[in-house]
Amino acid sequence: MNIHQTLPIYENKKDILYLLEKYSTLIIIGTTGCGKTTQIPKYLWESGWADGGRQIVCTQPRRISTVSVATRVADEMNQSVGKTVGYSVRFDEQIDDNLTRIKYTTDGMLLREMMLDPLLLRYSVIMVDEAHERSLNTDMLFGLLKKIQKARFLKKSENSRIDELKLIISSATLQVEQLQKYFQNSYILTIGKGQRIYPVDIMYLEEPCINYLDKCYHTVIDIQNSQPPGDILVFLTGKEEIDTLIERLDNFFSTQKSKISVVLLALYSQMSMEKQLKVFQQTNPSMTRKVIVSTNVAETSLTIDGIVYVVDCGFIKIKSYSPLEAMESLVVVPVSQSSANQRSGRAGRNRPGKCYRLYTEDSFSKLDHNLIPEISRSNLTPLILQLKNMGIDNILNFDFLTLPPTNNLASALETLYKLGAIDDNGKLTETGGILSEFPLDPQLSKVLLTSQRFHCTFECLIIVSMLSLQSNLYDIQSHSHRKDVLIRQGDHLTLLNIFQQFQQSNYSKSWCKSRQINYKSMTMALKIKNQLQAYLKKFSIPIQSIQDTDEKDLTIPIRKCIVAGFFNNIVRLQSDGTYKSIGNPLLDNLYIHPISVLSLQNSSPFLLYNEILYTTKRFIKDLIVIEPEWLIK
Repeated sequence: MNIHQTLPIYENKKDILYLLEKYSTLIIIGTTGCGKTTQIPKYLWESGWADGGRQIVCTQPRRISTVSVATRVADEMNQSVGKTVGYSVRFDEQIDDNLTRIKYTTDGMLLREMMLDPLLLRYSVIMVDEAHERSLNTDMLFGLLKKIQKARFLKKSENSRIDELKLIISSATLQVEQLQKYFQNSYILTIGKGQRIYPVDIMYLEEPCINYLDKCYHTVIDIQNSQPPGDILVFLTGKEEIDTLIERLDNFFSTQKSKISVVLLALYSQMSMEKQLKVFQQTNPSMTRKVIVSTNVAETSLTIDGIVYVVDCGFIKIKSYSPLEAMESLVVVPVSQSSANQRSGRAGRNRPGKCYRLYTEDSFSKLDHNLIPEISRSNLTPLILQLKNMGIDNILNFDFLTLPPTNNLASALETLYKLGAIDDNGKLTETGGILSEFPLDPQLSKVLLTSQRFHCTFECLIIVSMLSLQSNLYDIQSHSHRKDVLIRQGDHLTLLNIFQQFQQSNYSKSWCKSRQINYKSMTMALKIKNQLQAYLKKFSIPIQSIQDTDEKDLTIPIRKCIVAGFFNNIVRLQSDGTYKSIGNPLLDNLYIHPISVLSLQNSSPFLLYNEILYTTKRFIKDLIVIEPEWLIK
């Protein structure tokens, strides 16, 4: 018996294959570590569901889980990723159209595929994994896959070469009755009767703690000093907390002598993929203990071998959108019971484990069972644009699993109208059709389209590529190492200058290192630029440079293009040094983020921002100096 036959999922292999033949949709409940993500696609492949050139696709809510799971499954099949098993994430894929039969992809990438192939005819089975997370894209997938199932069923009667689409929806929680009612001809299968592979002891605090960051620090030290070998996974809410804890632990352990050394690793979504994958590297457990400090990206899908101890701070950072303020911010809230159970499940994968919850048992009992679905607390502009592109004009009639708030829908429609993406009747315009094709937020796509009119497409292409990075650009946040690249008019022009100097250095790694700029991020920006350039070519948009014009101030046309996409994000300087939105009186007391070039020296009366971060204050970042008359068409 091989190791994969010891997983709880193996006992249900025949049940899964039988039920999938009988039902259109199979809803599988399986606790963390039961093997559903890695093994089910292989069972389907072995049973012929990928014969005849068809593919099996499994969606994931995050890039890192998509890449890591695909790599793991390929390794289990003694292959390199990109052959039988491949993956596709934004701006990166390892797929061979002739060989790949099992494909892991983010839910957002599968949505984009629907624009080219509305019925997803290449897929025989689509598995939507981690459905309990209820991400925005996952909820949109549910509604569209339900329509596709019906359409392919009807077309099958007309054309025998068209197969019925089978769905597998996997969830780690028991709240699936809503899904069963939503999908017709569906069946719920529970794997392993809810039991974990190995038991996990749950420990609570007797009294609430005042500072969970301090408590995390002392808990990790206590585990190192008193517990047997085994890696530690600590859950915190964001990069700042993670960096602070790692720095404190590093200062402590560097002065200590121990038989087991400590390796400190961070894990969050803004890191480069190369750094994220370091958490999977094997160590000798008798000699080294890994301490991985992570956001909730490690909560689901990821299997990090060796984790024995979990430290749960009890909080999570989530997106929250206010249509009144037209602001999407990140806020820290208590975890749900479901999330807490997912976190504890990270231990007990390979041996019995322990979970230290830094809150009381009474506090746990009062937590919400699940977080509010993302569709109820998000900016819906990108989602509605995609639905419009797919011919779904009446958004209110779309079959959402959870109907989003009316105010959020109205705000998104208003933004699309101002962008010129929809007309007075709510119909998609030619501009809207082009905006929806780009793998970008609509505002960034609008910047690119507008650049044609101002003859600065080359420069805007670089700026948009740099803004699209999903990893940190700077290894150190201080600007002292980068004085030679800073542009006083703002961050967008600084990003442009960084990229152009990087090119002039012949893509030098040492050039990046001397300025504390992440080399991998720069190479990713180059890759994104090349991909976006292909989209511009598709729409016959010439790539012109402002350098070839006779403009006196070469930055003005570029800044006007940015205003065309982010006109909602204009703020005015107040007497107390803070900024206030010129279009929304509720958005005031805004502070320039320390990472911005403009934090060094700025007294500009009007700024444009790309993002608001709500932590101790409301910080605006990715800033550029603008003139108010540019807002008048």
